[in-house]
Amino acid sequence: MKKAVAQFKQQKPEEDGESIVALSLSELSEKLKNGSLSPDSVLYAYMEKAVEVNEELNCLTDFFHECQTELQELKKTEKKGLLYGIPVSLKECIDYKGHDSTTGILKRLDQPLLEDSVIVQVLKKQGAIPFVATNVPQTLICYDCSNPIYGETLNPLNHKKGPGGSSGGEGALIGGGGSILGFGTDTAGSIRIPSGFCGICSLKPTGNRLSNHGLSECLEGMKSFVSVTGPMARDVDSLALCMKALLCEDMFHLDPAVPPLPFNNEIYTSSSPLRIGYYESDGFLMPTPSAKRAVAETSQLLQKAGHTLIPFSPPKMEYVFYELFLKGIMADAGTTLLDHLKGDIVDPSLEPSIKIHRLPVWLKKIFAFVLKPLAPRFAKMYSAACGTGSVKNLWRLHADAQHYCREYIAEWMRLKLDVLLCPALCPAFTIGYPGQFLGAVSVTGIFNILNFPAGIVPVTTVTQEDEEQLKHHKGHFDDSMDHFLRKAAEGGVGLPVAVQCVALPWQEELCLRFMKEVEQLNHKKKKN
Repeated sequence: MKKAVAQFKQQKPEEDGESIVALSLSELSEKLKNGSLSPDSVLYAYMEKAVEVNEELNCLTDFFHECQTELQELKKTEKKGLLYGIPVSLKECIDYKGHDSTTGILKRLDQPLLEDSVIVQVLKKQGAIPFVATNVPQTLICYDCSNPIYGETLNPLNHKKGPGGSSGGEGALIGGGGSILGFGTDTAGSIRIPSGFCGICSLKPTGNRLSNHGLSECLEGMKSFVSVTGPMARDVDSLALCMKALLCEDMFHLDPAVPPLPFNNEIYTSSSPLRIGYYESDGFLMPTPSAKRAVAETSQLLQKAGHTLIPFSPPKMEYVFYELFLKGIMADAGTTLLDHLKGDIVDPSLEPSIKIHRLPVWLKKIFAFVLKPLAPRFAKMYSAACGTGSVKNLWRLHADAQHYCREYIAEWMRLKLDVLLCPALCPAFTIGYPGQFLGAVSVTGIFNILNFPAGIVPVTTVTQEDEEQLKHHKGHFDDSMDHFLRKAAEGGVGLPVAVQCVALPWQEELCLRFMKEVEQLNHKKKKN
């Protein structure tokens, strides 16, 4: 990629790449369509910036050299798609023809894929140019970002911190300015956690609102909740433009499992007042002081803007995390992950959970029994790691999840809510902590269980006062899990803090409209 950039700069030394990468996606798209910028200038500007960011953060895994050929073909087309000339980055697990999709597992190297994923095919039809793949944690089942093949990715704002995961390479690249639009996948927060850690926006759609055909994963067949593909970008308008481009006839034709629901721009641009449920804590994991403050300040801004704010209490969060989420993702007692890693090097970030998976079920049960009076929440984690034990129990778990979803929606409808405001997992954790602290994903994983669209919007930064309050953080239980959160989040002054915006299934446009409102109100606040 360096060589290609150098050759282009020799041919066009007058090109100002810095001014190009400073443009928003909307501005860039407009200039590409009216011809004031060429696709060549844009692609090579982002290639140059991606090289620079990668040298600092180690966030790239591959360069799609075919993008240069696709660029020349694109310039010949008369019809310009909604993403004409826009360079796009892809999480390493999103299939791209002729390239590996290893998920950080050594034995998957040198196995080039035979076709593009549906997302990539539609992006190309809309004029986008995928140009790089980004780093992931080994197996994707971790919210750190390290593997034995490509190494560890750093946070663009603080190199002692991680970028989150499992779409951590995307978060780092976009947060560092090396990509304007990227795609990740989200099973328990894997799009939203990196976005919160790196100070960017993102959307986890409802399962199958965008195609999942052509994703490499390590939990094939896990149906307790849905892994989804979603966009990551610098602002909400970029996410909306992306969804508008992708929800098209090409998507619906290439993957008939995707409901033919085009983007409803009328909902996205609506300005009618909203009924907004909100909570500062879910009763299970007490957020950091900065994350709580982010929700409190945002709810006040929304109320002053004429929206109605209604307190909301998510029901039975401890039950949801251990009995529905953890037991669902570990229903096989970890055997599928162990099969993938057989004979492979296990990354240090994944080692704590793999050690538990390797224990025989009878020993996990003993640990759960012994720890119950000493560390009840860790005891429940060992119990969940035993899996469901039978197909009958797995079906019962799925039924329990369905009943919980109905209960949650019933409370939502009783309060006549439009959307929900709640904490994101913020600020970024110190490198090494995510692999040891699975409990933190309860903040995001709930919306994978519910299959609700959920987005991330950065609204503030960690203050010195937040940092002082964190020193006294005891959480709801004042146990080792709460203490772990405090240690992981220490040293975060100046780091971004986001909120999570949520809507009911298939209401991505309303979710984005709510995210846009939050974004605009915070921009006005900063100007004043």
